[in-house]
Amino acid sequence: MNHAMVRYLIGWILGIEAAFLLLPALTAVIYGEAVVAAYLAAAAVCLAFAFLFCRRRPENTRFYAREGFVTVAMGWIALALTGALPFLFSGEIPSVVNALFETISGFTTTGATILTDVEALSHASLLWRSLTHWVGGMGVLVFMLAILPLAGGHTIYLMRAESPGPSVGKLSPHIRDTAFILYAIYLGLTVCEIVLLLAGGMSFFDAVNTSLATAGTGGFGVWNDSIAHYQSYYLQGVISVFMILFGVNFSVYFLLLTKKLKQAFRIEELRLYLGVIAASALLIAFNIRHLFSGFFDGLHHALFQVASIITTTGFSTADFDQWPAFSKCILVLLMFIGACAGSTGGGIKCSRILLMCKSVKKEMQFLIHPRSIRANCMDGRRVQHEVVRSVNVFLIAYMLLFILSVLALSLTNQDLITNFTAVAATLNNVGPGLELVGPTCNFSFFTPLSKVVLMFDMLAGRLELFPMLLLFTPGTWRRNR
Repeated sequence: MNHAMVRYLIGWILGIEAAFLLLPALTAVIYGEAVVAAYLAAAAVCLAFAFLFCRRRPENTRFYAREGFVTVAMGWIALALTGALPFLFSGEIPSVVNALFETISGFTTTGATILTDVEALSHASLLWRSLTHWVGGMGVLVFMLAILPLAGGHTIYLMRAESPGPSVGKLSPHIRDTAFILYAIYLGLTVCEIVLLLAGGMSFFDAVNTSLATAGTGGFGVWNDSIAHYQSYYLQGVISVFMILFGVNFSVYFLLLTKKLKQAFRIEELRLYLGVIAASALLIAFNIRHLFSGFFDGLHHALFQVASIITTTGFSTADFDQWPAFSKCILVLLMFIGACAGSTGGGIKCSRILLMCKSVKKEMQFLIHPRSIRANCMDGRRVQHEVVRSVNVFLIAYMLLFILSVLALSLTNQDLITNFTAVAATLNNVGPGLELVGPTCNFSFFTPLSKVVLMFDMLAGRLELFPMLLLFTPGTWRRNR
C-alpha cells in the first residue's frame, strides 16, 4: 500500500472541496446571510488539511487497484466529514449524525433528508446541498483527474473505483482527456437545463439548484413539496427529460458528438433503459388514471416519477405513496434496476440487469444443448469472462449487504415496508421510499445507529460496494514488499 500517495490524493480532494465551499459563501454574501462565516471556516479547515497532506509530493507516485479503491473510499469519507462542517458551524443542523447524514446523502446523490423544513435553510446551505449532488454525481476524483496530471496511466484505477458500472472504458487514450470530456458533457447538459428552466419562468436561484440536483440525479429540492411546487407542465417536463438524459451512459453522448450515430443507438443498454421507462410509464399511467383529470395527466406524473426513480433522482410531483399497489410495486422495482452504467444514476444498473438476463438465457440453452459453446455478447462484441464474474460477485455482495441492513434497521421496530424501502432507497441512492420514508416524509425518526447503517449503504451504493467493503479487509492495509 502506497500510503503517502493515498494521503496526497486525499489532500487534493479536500483542496477541491474548499474551492467549492466558496460558492455558498459567496451566495451568503449576496443574500446577506450570517452563515458566510460558517462556510469560510469550513473552507479554511479543508485548506489546512489539504496543505498538511500535500505539502510534500511522494517520491513514489505509482499506485494500483488497491490504492485506487482505498483513495476513493477514504476520499469520500473525508468529503463527508468536512462537508458537514458548515451545517454544524452555522447551527442549521446541530446534530453531528444528522449533519453527516445530510452531507453523505448529498455527495452520494441519494437525496434522503433528515430535514423537516427545507425552506428554513439559508440560501447558502440550499446551494451547498445541491452542489454536493453535482460534485458527487460525476465524482470528485474524476474532476480531480480532469484538472491535474497525476500518476500517469495508473489513474485508471481511480476512475474505475469511482465510476458506476460493471466496466469502465476510456473515451480518449489519456485518462485526463477522458475525465475532461466527461465533465465538459456534464457541465454542458447542466447549463442547458438551467437555460430551459429560466425560459419557463423559474427563478435563477431555483433553476441553478434544480439543475445541479438533476444533473447529479440527487433530488434535494429548495421547497418542501419538491417539484410539485412548480405548477407548470413545461418545467416538470424539462426536468423529466433531463433526469432521463443524465441517466444515460455518457459514452453515448461522446459517440453522438463524434457523429457515430449508428454505434450510439446500437447500444443494447440504452434500448433497455428507454424501453423500461416507456413501458413503466404507460403501465402506471393506466393504473392511476382515476386519480388525475385524465390519462394524459396521469401519464405526465407517471413519466416524471418513473424517470425520477429509475435514474435515482428522487424528485416528486405527487405523493406516489398514495398510488395503487401495482404502481408502487413498479416504482420499487425501478429502484433496483437503476440507470445506465457510466451515468450519474444509481441502482444495480441496466447493463448488469442485461448481462444477468443473457447469462440466464445462455444457461437455459446449455441445458438444452450441453455440448454447445456459447458466449455472452453485448453490442455485437463478446463480453469478457471477468466482466460476467464481476457482475455475479457484485450481485452476491449487494444481496448480503441489503439483507444485513434490513436486519439492522428491524431492531428499531419500524414496519417492514419502511425498513425495506429505506434500505432500497439508500443503497440504490434513490432518496424517498414508502410509508414512513415516503416522498412527503423524511429519515429524521431513525435512531443514530440506523442512520449510521443507512449512511454506509449510501456510500457503498454510490461507490459500487467494493471500495467501502475493502476498508474492512485486513490485507488492504498491508505494505507492499
